Amino acid sequence: MSYEITGKLVAKFDIIQRSETFKTREFVLEKSEDIGGRLITNYVKFQCVQDKTAMPDRFNIGDDVRVQFNIKGSKWTKDGRENYITNLDAWRMEAVKLGQQDATAGNGYNDMPPPADVVDDLPF
Repeated sequence: MSYEITGKLVAKFDIIQRSETFKTREFVLEKSEDIGGRLITNYVKFQCVQDKTAMPDRFNIGDDVRVQFNIKGSKWTKDGRENYITNLDAWRMEAVKLGQQDATAGNGYNDMPPPADVVDDLPF
């Protein structure tokens, strides 16, 4: 299942080479919401892996962005104790123009090629 959030990019961290074949990178969005006349601000940290680690490079701190991500969880046992971790794995980022924060996904992805002209030559 995929999720989506829009917010302001407030931090980008360095790429970490976890093993010879696996690398990760984290970044943080600031998301503010008016709930009953009270402004609530949350900071949401995402992880990107492998070829997606360059994704935040296209954006500057302070940019409004939309992030699509998956939620992944892991469990491991160490010293007889069970531990859990949850990651928000980002797989797409796009710029958001002012006033479009609530727009739904569709067009405007800046990592997708423009659509080619479609010729409908089907006989039905």
